[in-house]
Amino acid sequence: MVLLENESFLSELTKLFQKYRTSGSVYITMKRYDGKTKPKPRPEKLTANPIQPPAEYKCLLRAHAGNNKISTVINAKDVNRFQLAYANLLKGNIDGLKKKDKKKSTAKATQ
Repeated sequence: MVLLENESFLSELTKLFQKYRTSGSVYITMKRYDGKTKPKPRPEKLTANPIQPPAEYKCLLRAHAGNNKISTVINAKDVNRFQLAYANLLKGNIDGLKKKDKKKSTAKATQ
C-alpha cells in the first residue's frame, strides 16, 4: 500500500477511475485514524501508563482496484478542502455505473 500526499492521492485516484472505467471496480474505504500503527495491548497487560487518546483524529482514505493500492491520511484541518476536491472527483468519475436489475417479486398465493 502506497501512502501518498492528499493531492497526489486524488490524481492517482483519477487514474484508477480512468483505467477501470470500462471493466473492473474501484473500492474506496474511509475510516478514523489515530496515527498509531501498533495494536493496543490487551487489558490484562495494562501498566500504570494508560494509553491516552490523541488530541485530534485524522482520516485514513484507501482505494484499491486490481493490484493497485493507494492511501492517504487527511489531517482534521484539511478535511473541508479535501472533501470538496474529493466530491468533485467522484461526481466526474462515477458516470459509468450500471443500474442494478430489479428483482421481480412473485405474487404470493392467496389462501
